[in-house]
Amino acid sequence: MTTSRRLGSALRRLGALLPGRHRPSVPSTPGGIAGDARPKPRGRSGPAPAAAGPRVEYTPRLDGEPDPGEVVWAWVPYEDDPARGKDRPVLLIGRDGTALLGLTMTSKDHDRDAADEARWGRVWMDVGTGAWDAQRRPSEVRLDRVIRLERSAVRREGAVLDRAVFDAVTRAAAEARRSR
Repeated sequence: MTTSRRLGSALRRLGALLPGRHRPSVPSTPGGIAGDARPKPRGRSGPAPAAAGPRVEYTPRLDGEPDPGEVVWAWVPYEDDPARGKDRPVLLIGRDGTALLGLTMTSKDHDRDAADEARWGRVWMDVGTGAWDAQRRPSEVRLDRVIRLERSAVRREGAVLDRAVFDAVTRAAAEARRSR
């Protein structure tokens, strides 16, 4: 399963964990549903997925370690060329085993090019200003692309996102994913 498909599946499962949503009694994993007898894919490299599967959580602690609910700075690969990328702010929204799940952020205003962004399937949401941007520019978070980060990929913590904004972002991200 490709990284994009795993992350899409993860976001759908994350959406099920949001308040007011049905929570499955047995968490699923990319290789199948925990406890079922379906065969797992063979020949896959890398670590096995965590049994608990991805989960949304808001647990910010400005302790030098990246935590969901925080805006951090990390190297984010470009979609069209994963060998290249950019150091940018990322809102951490959850975990998948030891990895962190996040949504990229920008200070670019996408309201002006919303039709073009929609044509390419990109969905943005305004989140206001915060200490993650030294110039305190208004920021937007991209809802349709969940990235997976190892803790070591995070360069620095930026700030904690307000809980109400975080909850609105995770609900909107789950909705954007369902709309695809």
